[in-house]
Order: sequence, then C-alpha cells, then structure tokens
Amino acid sequence: MYDSTGSRVLLAPDSVFGNRRGGPTTLIGRARGGGRLRRIGSFQAGALARAGIGFLRIVDRDYVELSNLQRQWLFDECDAEQGLPKAMAAAKKIGGINREVRAEPAVADLTASNVDDLLSDVDLILDGTDNFETRYLINDYAVSRKRPWIYGAAVGSYGIAMAVVPSKTACLRCVYPDPPGGVQPTCETAGVLGSVTALVASLQVSEALRILCGLKPSRKITTVDVWSGEIRQVDQPDPVEQCPACGRHEFPYLSEKARAPVSLCGHNAVQIHERDRPLNLRELAARLAPLGSVRNNEFALRFETPPYCITIFPDGRAIIKGTTDVGVARSLYARYIGA
Repeated sequence: MYDSTGSRVLLAPDSVFGNRRGGPTTLIGRARGGGRLRRIGSFQAGALARAGIGFLRIVDRDYVELSNLQRQWLFDECDAEQGLPKAMAAAKKIGGINREVRAEPAVADLTASNVDDLLSDVDLILDGTDNFETRYLINDYAVSRKRPWIYGAAVGSYGIAMAVVPSKTACLRCVYPDPPGGVQPTCETAGVLGSVTALVASLQVSEALRILCGLKPSRKITTVDVWSGEIRQVDQPDPVEQCPACGRHEFPYLSEKARAPVSLCGHNAVQIHERDRPLNLRELAARLAPLGSVRNNEFALRFETPPYCITIFPDGRAIIKGTTDVGVARSLYARYIGA
C-alpha cells in the first residue's frame, strides 16, 4: 500500500519504529516512526516501506558484513564489500523499494544520552535490537512517555513478539523484571535461522500496523519455534502493580550517562562507547596506515591488525572484532585510538 500523502515511520538501535508525534497515527495520514537494523530490523524496515509508511528513520550502530546476509533481508554482497553502515545501506535500499518513502539514516548507538533526540517525536517504537540493556532503555523511555512499542527477539530457531501499550498492557519489565541470569544462547553460540527473523519481524510489523491504524494490539505474547513448527500464544496481562516501570515509575536506564562496553551478539566483537569523543577519521587513517590495513569513508574507518579488525565511527565509538574480552577490547582502543 503506497501512500502519496507522505505517511511516515521511524526505524531506530541494533531496530525501532514509530510515528512522529503530532501527526495522525494512520498509515494514510502523516504517520511517522523509528527502528534499529539487527537481524529482524532489516525485514521490518523493508516491510514497512512496502506498506507505504512514508518516513523511516533508521538508527543502527553497525556495518554490513557477509555473515549478515543469510538473516538480514535488505542487504547484499555489494554493501558488505563496501563496508557500508547498515543504516546508510538500508536507506539506499528503501529508496529502491518505494521512492515515496523518505528514509533518514542515523549511524549511532541508542543510549540514555541520545534516546530523547532520536525518539521524542515518534508515536510508536518497534524493537529490532539484540540485547536486553537496550530493550530496557526503550521500555523505560516508552513507558515514561506513554509511547507504544513492539518487543521482538530471535535466536536459533526460536522467536518471541509482544506489543506494549503503556497503562494498557504489561510492559517488558512486567514480564522480565530483571535481565535473564546465567549463560544465554546468542547468535554466536546458537546461530539464528533467517526464517525465524522474518516471522518475528512480520508479527511485529502486523502489530505496528494495527496500532498505527488506531486499532488495539492483539494483547498476545507469541512464541515460535520454526524448526519444530510449534507456535504458542498466551494472553498478555495488564500492567503489574509492582513493576519497576509501570507500577513504581522507576526508570534507571534513562539515567545512565555512560555506555559500558558490550559484547555484540553473533560478532565475536566488543563495542566501546563510554563517552562522546568526536574523531577526524581522515587524520586517524593517516596515523594508523603504517600499522596495518586501513579503509575509510565519511561514515566509518576500518583498521585491520590481525587477528583483530577495529571499526571506528566519527563519534568515537568503536567495534573491536576478534575478541569478546572487554579488557582486551579496551586495551586495543587505548593503543590505537587513545584512552
């Protein structure tokens, strides 16, 4: 369904979608939204563009790699060969899907310090992230601003989806008051089937379209296992009175100013982004050139010093591939970029 009136949706970290505040929340009005391009986010972005959502803000911290292509639906080998940031590559692809859609890419990590800048003007948020820290940040923001959002996750052959409408349904912290404990499966250890990412994203997009059209969400928590063929649904409860977010209105994830290093699902990599630190990538490339292989463009710099590959962004963020040890990653950052 293409909309010539300019209906808009925002795609936000690791994917978040929404309608801009102040506009009607219908697909044929000036609906706007936001999301982030992980394994389910790329499918969400393409599906919403094809549905005629006319504005798509794409926020993602990562770049396209060949290993992404079996599960991330918008990208191709050319994107990987160029080392394009996913947000930029997705915006380009969306332009080819529907020329009436305006895609606004943001190569950034969603944090407490920028969440308001990225999501303050949206009516609906659609999750495509890959870690609970970011999901709790989204949940705190959405509940505090009474903004609906759609939770979704996938690993192995398993997936889950749930729409959250603050004050109407249970939120993420009603269902998961704390992050899961113990060793959890990741894309690195368990892999992920492309079919489950597409299925979870489809469920999320369907819930998003219902809400944008002014309808109530399904109020179901849906879990699927595409390998066994099992699909389960349970009724989503009302907000829990003792929930830290819904009940006590405590939003600790919004107050965190520093972003601790985090191991990236499926990447054998660590992201370093402890403070904003604007960098001149051209100057850094010249400094690193004698020390290893360097490729750079206006969006990112990639420096290879085997067995590590370091991708550095203009805001000072870096992804150190080749280790999941935070100490090693910090040491490499200090060695090549500076403490």
